[in-house]
Amino acid sequence: MIVCFGSINLDLIFPLPALPAPGQTICGPDLLIEPGGKGANQAVAAARDGAQVVFAGAVGRDPLAEGALALLRASGIDLSRVQRTEGNTGCAGICVDPAGHNFVAVASGANLAARQDSLEDALLGRGTTVLLQNECAAEQTAALIARARAAGCRIVLNLAPAGPLPQGAQRDVDVLVVNEDEAAWLATRMASGSNAASLHAALGVDVVVTLGERGLEADARAGHFRLDAREVDVVDTTGAGDCFTGVLAAALDRGSPFEAALRRANVAAGLCCGRRGTQGSMPSGPETEATLAE
Repeated sequence: MIVCFGSINLDLIFPLPALPAPGQTICGPDLLIEPGGKGANQAVAAARDGAQVVFAGAVGRDPLAEGALALLRASGIDLSRVQRTEGNTGCAGICVDPAGHNFVAVASGANLAARQDSLEDALLGRGTTVLLQNECAAEQTAALIARARAAGCRIVLNLAPAGPLPQGAQRDVDVLVVNEDEAAWLATRMASGSNAASLHAALGVDVVVTLGERGLEADARAGHFRLDAREVDVVDTTGAGDCFTGVLAAALDRGSPFEAALRRANVAAGLCCGRRGTQGSMPSGPETEATLAE
């Protein structure tokens, strides 16, 4: 089982002919409104890959909430630990150019009110994979890492966006997933270099560094791995990192060896890049299986 504590947003996605410069207005043809948030995206990716998922987070009592929860519900995820707060539901504005590049602005809203103690101790144990990101309050994420470590859970942390965790809690996880920017941020504080080997040596945990169109590198107890990205016609890269992390967690939760889990997540992220949107672009397990078999 996967227990995911993380953010829930409603995404406003603007396909544009180019990404605007500061002070510039660029008009696009339409707007795509879709559920998002790194936590929710990763939970949906894991559930579509076949995992049983329990989710904890928070939304507001506003018109955005039901839309933000729609695909979590449709994916069969247990939402009984999602809290309702008086603040606004989290919201992201995402601009995407024809090459699939993007920039994102996020209003955290209710995500900062999410509390990890909504997850009871009975959910945490050796059969549980805890999946975390860095879009909720850092002290809440760190507190759940400590509880999960004491309970013997597997812990997968996507340190996105980059930011400090109390007492260096990232050292207490099993798998740390970062992109190049997040790896560089970590390197300035905890390691002599931003590659996976340097971060693994400094932190003592399995580290995966995603490299966008160049694939990924990982350094772990199981060895060092370097995988190229799958060639796809890129439409939108917005949800690719979340897809990768959710599918990686799902594969590890099923008992897949680390290298096999990396390969599966890498293929799923490639499929995600070939589709427009965020949560809605996550592939199903059979789609990933079919692509792996090619």
